[in-house]
Amino acid sequence: MTLTEFFGKFKSWSLWGNLLAMAATVLVLAVGFKFGLDVYTHHGESIAIPKLLHKNIEDAQDIADNLDLEIEVVDTGYVKRLPPGCILEQSPAPGERVKSGHIIYVTINAAHSPTITLPDVIDNSSLREAMAKLTAMGFKLGPPQFIAGEKDWVYGILVNGKHVVYGDKVPVDAKLIIQVGNGMRDMNDSVNYIDPVYHEEENTDGSNDVDEFQEVKEPPVEPAPPAPEVAPEPPVEPAKQ
Repeated sequence: MTLTEFFGKFKSWSLWGNLLAMAATVLVLAVGFKFGLDVYTHHGESIAIPKLLHKNIEDAQDIADNLDLEIEVVDTGYVKRLPPGCILEQSPAPGERVKSGHIIYVTINAAHSPTITLPDVIDNSSLREAMAKLTAMGFKLGPPQFIAGEKDWVYGILVNGKHVVYGDKVPVDAKLIIQVGNGMRDMNDSVNYIDPVYHEEENTDGSNDVDEFQEVKEPPVEPAPPAPEVAPEPPVEPAKQ
């Protein structure tokens, strides 16, 4: 093919027609894609998030439906003064601008106070150890109650005046009273005394056991011999005158 023939093809109307058709097709596709993307993403659309705090979940759902928004419960909490099903938290916050179909995540109030399992601290830890473990788990503690026993040793836990034990479910808003020893023994405690047992020492040399401290007996006292008899002297006669 000569150069004249090659450049002559560019003068063909069919070639230019095909090129124009391809360009028009690309342009239509680009415009259509942009328009479809704007429709899909709701370009230019903006909806203000309503304030749903402290509203009942059913009422909040109706408000969201009217604004073409959605609500999803992600967590529960407990506030004693608020009714069950009341919204405690929401995200996004009220007033934020979103597109239609956006999801509002909420936390609602539970019907009952959540509970926590009591750990093994009774008769197994000191006062300081028990307080650290219980507070870390979220329990509320009142002033400890001192009773007779080993000093600073945990002997029991009271909830509303009743004893609880390891494994019991305790409401998180309940106040725990730890019973701890005051270092003094209860006067009612009984003490058993055992008499000591003395064992006689065995004589290993085979000799008879002899008491080192033998009783010393005094020799019998013999009676003294009778005194010899003395003959009486003859009477003396008076002199004659």
